[in-house]
Amino acid sequence: MALPKEFHEIARRVNNWGRWGADDETGTLNLITDEVVRAAAGEVRTGRRVPLALPLRQDGVQSGVIPGRVNPLHTMVQLNQELFGPGTVACSDDVVTMGLQAGTHWDALTHVSHSGTLYNGRPADTVTAHGGAEFAGIDKMRHLVSRGVLLDVAGARGVERLAGNHAVTPEDLAAAEEFGRVRVRAGDVVLVRTGQVRVYLAGDRHGYGHPSPGLSVRCPEWFHARDVAAVANDTLTFEIFPPEIENLWLPVHALHLVEMGMPQGQNWNLEELSTACGETGRYAFLLSAMPEPFVGATGTPVAPVAVL
Repeated sequence: MALPKEFHEIARRVNNWGRWGADDETGTLNLITDEVVRAAAGEVRTGRRVPLALPLRQDGVQSGVIPGRVNPLHTMVQLNQELFGPGTVACSDDVVTMGLQAGTHWDALTHVSHSGTLYNGRPADTVTAHGGAEFAGIDKMRHLVSRGVLLDVAGARGVERLAGNHAVTPEDLAAAEEFGRVRVRAGDVVLVRTGQVRVYLAGDRHGYGHPSPGLSVRCPEWFHARDVAAVANDTLTFEIFPPEIENLWLPVHALHLVEMGMPQGQNWNLEELSTACGETGRYAFLLSAMPEPFVGATGTPVAPVAVL
């Protein structure tokens, strides 16, 4: 089924193709300038560090719904092995098999395509079985440190978790700004808290994925107007699931990654951060969220840390 007219109208309004050159592979990360990072460092007041990643474990967030998204399978390949003879130093070693987007992760700009195209108008078939993403793979996102802003939509609404059928709107984002007495600005990384990760933390990984609150198809225009560098949230699917528009699957993914060139992240644990921001009355911080540079990959695990 072809994408509806409404989608293409939004796509035209948020499109960033050519904004940073025809060969650009990093999209809105270009908005994170040296000046933005210097200003972000000024948000550090106490040095309190808040980890935002879920533990990587075999009973992680993946429930088998998404093909290939296997939770980490951790195997020991050496156990106290004395490599150089009896009485020498012994080593233990291990390997992991997992989906790169199994846990807390970033989506690369090549994670989705629509109408046969990727960000900046590149052909979708430049992602191949053997080479992965020839263009705009996750390895091109070499650093991601900026000012982070928590938009606690659930907190602004006075609830622990949004209902599963709640589509987060631009009005919700603006209300969360007011709640946190913070203003999103160019180059920021915005973290949107719905509270949905609480379902997984309570032991229900099936209920965590579906039904799930998430971003509305109206949100990309809000992020585009603010020149946001990247967005992450605390859900499995990022956008509301099932979709708000019947049969329009993953439109926010397509608008963010393909049209805007804006990375997005899922499965971030924002619960401790929400508490910390509430205690300090400060919803902006220095955020370090460096992608693991898997060459040609369309996503990567990340262990983000907010520094208040």
